[in-house]
Amino acid sequence: MTVGLSLQATAQNREKDPVSAIVAAPSDLGFDDLPGWAEDDHLAALETFRLSCGPNANPPETGSLKIDAAAIRALCVKAQGLEIEDAIAAKRFFETHFVPVRIADPGAAFFTGYFEPEVPGSRERTERFSTPLLKRPDDLVKLTPEIHPETLDPALEWARRTKNGLVEHPDRAAIMDGALDGRGLELVWVEDPVDAFFVHVQGSARIRLSDGSAMRVGFAGKTGHPYSSVARMLVEAGEFAPEDLTADVLKAWLKAHPERARRLIAKNRSFIFFRELTGLDPDLGPVGAAGVQLTAGRSIAVDRRFHTLGTPVYVAVDLPQESGEQPMPYRRLMVAEDTGSAIVGAARGDLFIGSGEAAGLFAGRIRHRGDFFVLVPRTGAVSDGQR
Repeated sequence: MTVGLSLQATAQNREKDPVSAIVAAPSDLGFDDLPGWAEDDHLAALETFRLSCGPNANPPETGSLKIDAAAIRALCVKAQGLEIEDAIAAKRFFETHFVPVRIADPGAAFFTGYFEPEVPGSRERTERFSTPLLKRPDDLVKLTPEIHPETLDPALEWARRTKNGLVEHPDRAAIMDGALDGRGLELVWVEDPVDAFFVHVQGSARIRLSDGSAMRVGFAGKTGHPYSSVARMLVEAGEFAPEDLTADVLKAWLKAHPERARRLIAKNRSFIFFRELTGLDPDLGPVGAAGVQLTAGRSIAVDRRFHTLGTPVYVAVDLPQESGEQPMPYRRLMVAEDTGSAIVGAARGDLFIGSGEAAGLFAGRIRHRGDFFVLVPRTGAVSDGQR
């Protein structure tokens, strides 16, 4: 979901990640201990929480932090049925039904930002629009623990179905070299490989068509290969210092060096497939992993190995408002509604900023340490009345 500018070692993050029921122990935190809690717009957060169990939502699965998916969904349904129309009542709802729990040491959580790009494109290939976004092949299979041949890398999450069984799918480099050509998988065409790559990184886009209409595309599947950060490759090659490489700087460099860009992009073996999204609310973002549309400034992508989608998450981090300006406090109650290949770790969050260029510029500057809290359902909260 994010460009992946963080250079922190993934192995170190995994070693520090809680992998058991850390929320089983009583929390010594109160809501007054959350920085900026009293000043947040809790009604906006409640509206996002209500959307997380809408009719199109995917059934949540309980992550290894043991935040019960059934309890989260039951509280979401309960919130939908309550007449809460002001921030004070919304704040009381969360305080009544949840308890805050800190994930990781103070200041140890790591945040990035992502957005929904808006790029020009065409449903037909033209001289200007010649780089396709591809539909999901009909032989692409999502692997599960029950369906995972021993011949495949245990880390693979997707495979290709053949008459001889499941095999590894061609990766990005193979697809760029034509492995899927001639199969009619082209969904829409964009201007160049860099635009396409950034759509892949974000996992969704609004395509501005020549007739003035907008086509929205979202994640439909992937090859299952590991994600590799192009930004990290450039930093390791000595092209940039980490603090200088924002998403807009990266995009400009890739467009200015098309041959090197192609070679670097090909090294990221993970390749995304898309589907057209119709009937969406234009005021909301793309559809996330939870199956619901994302809300700018209120939806967060997490590592679903640990987290239960639909869980309220409180974020306390200082973020830059403009490039070069001093960071400003960003204190938000958000909802875990998405995930991404680069989002690894229990204290790792990717903030959905919104759609378009301004959102992209802001999202691209975010790679900051802060505090990550989850709101865990209180015992008996599902049956308790609203107070």
